[in-house]
Amino acid sequence: MGADEKTSLQVNTRIIEDKILTIRGQRVLLDFELAQLYDVKTKALKQAVKRNIRRFPADFMFELTKDEWMELVTNCDHIPANIKYSYILPMAFSEQGVAMLSSVLRSEVALDANIQIMRAFVKLRKFAASHEELAKRLKELEKAVKGHGGDIKLIFATINTMLNPRPKKKSQIGFKP
Repeated sequence: MGADEKTSLQVNTRIIEDKILTIRGQRVLLDFELAQLYDVKTKALKQAVKRNIRRFPADFMFELTKDEWMELVTNCDHIPANIKYSYILPMAFSEQGVAMLSSVLRSEVALDANIQIMRAFVKLRKFAASHEELAKRLKELEKAVKGHGGDIKLIFATINTMLNPRPKKKSQIGFKP
């Protein structure tokens, strides 16, 4: 794999990561985003899903409610205008739902896009896991130093002073009345 291909994959993964949203506590991709990535029409993607609905239980795919959609439209600036005002509610696909889509959509473009999407989900999962581990360690550290609050505050104050020294007061040049 050449440097250009590697850069292209990183860019694609980054673009996909930006499209992944958290709805109902799940990381999901919306149908119109997936259709764009798979280079198919959203209508065709939805029809393929409806023809194979048994492959998509509620934890793989769900349709947004009107309230969820309105909140998303209000908070997300990357949703295209023609989709924002559509009366058709989008479907949201979890990581497992996206994997199942690869068995429903059988084009080369869909296969390649699916691989990149899976990589993006894995990367986000690793990122979340590392933050959970960091939060856990910070709580352990907090418990360990609980009785030493004054000492810890002094240490942090000293470090903060070292990192952000106060500027020395400069003497004024020129005539002083």
